[in-house]
Amino acid sequence: MWKKVMAAGCAAMALLLVAQRQTARSANEVMRLTAQDYIDIQQLNARYAYAIDKCTNNGYDYADLYTPDGVFSIADENGKPGKARFAGRDRLAEADGGGKNGCVDPKTVPDRYSMGHTVANLVITPAPGGATGVSYLLVVGFGDPTAKDKKPVTAYAWGQYHDFYVKTAKGWRFESRIHAWPGMPDSLR
Repeated sequence: MWKKVMAAGCAAMALLLVAQRQTARSANEVMRLTAQDYIDIQQLNARYAYAIDKCTNNGYDYADLYTPDGVFSIADENGKPGKARFAGRDRLAEADGGGKNGCVDPKTVPDRYSMGHTVANLVITPAPGGATGVSYLLVVGFGDPTAKDKKPVTAYAWGQYHDFYVKTAKGWRFESRIHAWPGMPDSLR
């Protein structure tokens, strides 16, 4: 009987070690993305641009594009994630101009709501635990044709986004997004 118990214990330990090695190896393995994964990540970026321009659902539609521990940050002048850092659902909704108190009145910050964010030339790369993305951020400023000054429509590059995406039960989400200003390094993660 004692030999059977020892054999079973050794077998259980061996299985545990194999499982631990596979888990450690899979955490370091590059994820294989399907065509649907690429489409879903592209759609995530499209929803981002729309949500940030419209402050829908008091900014919470924007916040829900991130994982629960997701972070949006703006790079400092050295190309590192800066002090403008928004983590957690409420702070992410605030980054969109919303939050618990609702969206900011567009009349108080007209420039914010006269822009349209465009995420362009998204390059998605499989990575351990998810995928990375780099894209250009283009902004279009819309002039008011009824205003006396008739500001023209302007379009300009406003830097890049450097992303890390993870696949969750709710689909692909941003784990982190860093806004890098023009002229900063291509890779910030």
